[in-house]
Amino acid sequence: MLDVERIREDFPILHQQVNGRPLVYLDNAATTQKPRQVIDALVRYYETDNANIHRGIHALAVRATEQYEGVRAKVAAHIGAANPSDVVFTRNTTESINLVARAWGDANLRPGDEVVLSIMEHHSNIIPWQQLAKRTGAVLRYVDITGEGELAIDQLRAIIGPRTKLVTIVHMSNVLGTINPVGDIAEMAHAAGALVLVDGAQSAPHLPIDVRSLGCDFFAFSAHKMLGPTGVGVLWARPGLLESMDPFLGGGEMISIVRPEESTWAEVPHKFEAGTPNIADVIAFGAALDYLGGIGMANVRRHEEHLAGYAIDALRSIEGLKVHGPLDPERRGGAVSFSVPGVHPHDVSTIVDSYGVAIRAGHHCAQLLMRRLQVPATNRASLYIYNREQEIDALVEALHEATRIFARADSRTAVR
Repeated sequence: MLDVERIREDFPILHQQVNGRPLVYLDNAATTQKPRQVIDALVRYYETDNANIHRGIHALAVRATEQYEGVRAKVAAHIGAANPSDVVFTRNTTESINLVARAWGDANLRPGDEVVLSIMEHHSNIIPWQQLAKRTGAVLRYVDITGEGELAIDQLRAIIGPRTKLVTIVHMSNVLGTINPVGDIAEMAHAAGALVLVDGAQSAPHLPIDVRSLGCDFFAFSAHKMLGPTGVGVLWARPGLLESMDPFLGGGEMISIVRPEESTWAEVPHKFEAGTPNIADVIAFGAALDYLGGIGMANVRRHEEHLAGYAIDALRSIEGLKVHGPLDPERRGGAVSFSVPGVHPHDVSTIVDSYGVAIRAGHHCAQLLMRRLQVPATNRASLYIYNREQEIDALVEALHEATRIFARADSRTAVR
């Protein structure tokens, strides 16, 4: 098990009080907190190495370029990619998916071609495909979930067919915590001649990832959900795919030769990184990857399995509370969504915040899934390496208070 108390010493933001109580941060699926090592890397770059990359030959530019490209190699190692040149830096998972929709989708989809996705997708893995379908005449096919909150695999198998060009699927649901069997899905898709894009925004921070073992063609994720800064995303593509795709954005850095009438593109991955990139935050992301590498992703996973099981048992002790998604912690991640009977999620979150506990309330950018669950929104407690059992206990204490408050309010209304 992780030495959580030792880990917590590295996170300055956790050592504060909110509303007179110690901060309990359980909104990690939205963004994680940053260790001192990441903060120091960001400051150090600006204090000692600040320069534009790839263009200058002076000492600062060389150092900045070496650090930036070094992080590309670290990313490749983190996800089991063979070649750092198959890694493109973007702003976030959303931009990575949009890049594929534009640079690959526009060139390869025709009227009647099908894109298969699920109703548990984040809007970032729905909207770009809706827009693509309008541009190209392609058709979207949605796969349902089971009553336990898992992907309806038999339905997926029936939907994938000769018109399927892409299966785009979330690896770990940001609402249900469900871990989808990406390897099996990739086999089905490839047997039909389709490609597979995996939204790894929630899995890359929490699971050991090997893109070659997963068998996917594209894998997208973000730095800020795995201890890194905001504003950095990653797109990995199977070798050869990036070379076959035209650039998503045009401008400086992504060109080889510019003539009055036309231009030629730089080698991958640079042809997809137009303009000055987010240099400082990419370099700081390298420190986050180092931090997670020092812990070991298998250890991260074991810690979260334990905490998720503890959280699910504790939450279900509250009368009437419903946990959405698989109840077996081995089949899910640490994002635990739940509904408190008779209390709107926003009210729950407000009361919980008064106890210093930060959770999320809303539809979590998953409105299709909310409709399937027949709820307007849910609360979500999401876990990471610095969370402890006693923080879940604090959440449960606050939730008991929320149910008492609204039970009293209901009784007063009934008397009137």
